[in-house]
Amino acid sequence: MSDLREKIKSFIRLFFDKTFLKFVIVGVINTLFGSAVMFGFYNLLHLSYGLSVAANYVFGSILSYFLNKRFTFKNTEKGAGTLIRFAVNVGLCCLIAYGAARPLVRLILSGASATLRDNIAMLVGMGLFVVLNYIGQRFFAFAEKKAGKEGKDA
Repeated sequence: MSDLREKIKSFIRLFFDKTFLKFVIVGVINTLFGSAVMFGFYNLLHLSYGLSVAANYVFGSILSYFLNKRFTFKNTEKGAGTLIRFAVNVGLCCLIAYGAARPLVRLILSGASATLRDNIAMLVGMGLFVVLNYIGQRFFAFAEKKAGKEGKDA
């Protein structure tokens, strides 16, 4: 039983540290910005669900990349590697989160109006996206490079 407790404590320490707190701060800023874009596009400009979600993640991802690279993960890697990994991560997270949210909300709220279902699906998609995105950014996009690659140049 104590072995299980240690594994749980280790898991919690791995995810919930100062980096996580910084990610949450950046996430709040980015979520407010992206939500304003997404709901504004959908409700004020009357653009489609897909275009509204896409605008959120295009504009929000640009802000997120720079804030998370420098502030959250303090990544100093040069070149396009982090940008490519970041873009792949955001794309996959978006497809998974919003791809699951819309049909799930349509199923649960089948009697509601399309506008209400789409707005709730966007909120659910945002929640799923945040969780997946943190994992992807921390352990893929901005992961620290392992030491020891220098010796492999021989």
